[in-house]
Amino acid sequence: MITLSVIVPIRDGEAYLADALTSLARNARRDFEFIVVDDGSADGTGAIIEDFRGELPGMSVLRNPSPVGLADARNLGLSLASGRYLTFMDGDDWLAPGYLGDLVAAIEALGCDFLRVDHVQAEGRKRVIHRAPQARRGVVLDPRDGIMPADIKTMVDYPYAWAGIYRRELGDLLQFPGHLHTAEDRPWIWRLHRHTRSFSVVSLHGLFYRRLVPGSLTQVGDERQLHFFDAFDLIFKDLADEPQYLPKAVRMMCALLAHHLELLDRFTPELRARFVERGTDALRRLPTDLLARTLSHLTGEREDALRALVPEVPRLPPSRYRPAPEDA
Repeated sequence: MITLSVIVPIRDGEAYLADALTSLARNARRDFEFIVVDDGSADGTGAIIEDFRGELPGMSVLRNPSPVGLADARNLGLSLASGRYLTFMDGDDWLAPGYLGDLVAAIEALGCDFLRVDHVQAEGRKRVIHRAPQARRGVVLDPRDGIMPADIKTMVDYPYAWAGIYRRELGDLLQFPGHLHTAEDRPWIWRLHRHTRSFSVVSLHGLFYRRLVPGSLTQVGDERQLHFFDAFDLIFKDLADEPQYLPKAVRMMCALLAHHLELLDRFTPELRARFVERGTDALRRLPTDLLARTLSHLTGEREDALRALVPEVPRLPPSRYRPAPEDA
């Protein structure tokens, strides 16, 4: 009987994959399985995976002849998983020894549908703990309580799939929107918080997220960045019957859009024009009064960046409370 399935998508990760697989070997148990999805790698990734055949018991490998993207690579791993629980790890990150056992023990003790944890952001030699935005720890909560309020960072603003563990019986709720090549975790985390029964947050921080990796989608300025808009189209469509959550989704989209606008220089002139056009269209499809209220709560620079796209939106008096920008 498999207790935990760990899904590891990787593409062209030869620089970091050995660290990731070594950390998994230090977490291995007889009741754990490790599903590595090589998403069309063109470097030495495949050879590194083969080197670990004898070192990582319970490892199985799926190879895509050509890349399908992170969302579909994770979905392929989900299709093979047999564990009672699931978790994810990206192939350029790594785990502390014993972390996976602690993760399983925590969700079994609490008995919830899914469990979220903190993580450690690694940039060179620098290490910073990023806490999940839920103050109540080690208690079972209603997932819908992790959505609002709109102007404070909540659990739907913490979408990282690898920062948690999930019951496999959640089924289709764990599937990612396969046509998205970026921001695929945004509709995913909203779905979990709207359609599951229980969750919890515990103060584990044994996953090390390697930031600013060359070639990662957070660093690449190509056409896949336009999928940001498709991700929020899915969120808004899903919220059509629950308008009480719309202010949160609009606040999230505006903060992230402003963040992307700050990075427009990474785009080609043609892609920059398309991104601005999509951004303008996305804002103009929002209710004007809600957009005006949302813009009034952003920091000055981000409000100005968005107002340059929709100057017709009326200005409201400055908010007495301007929260810090979302962690984009």
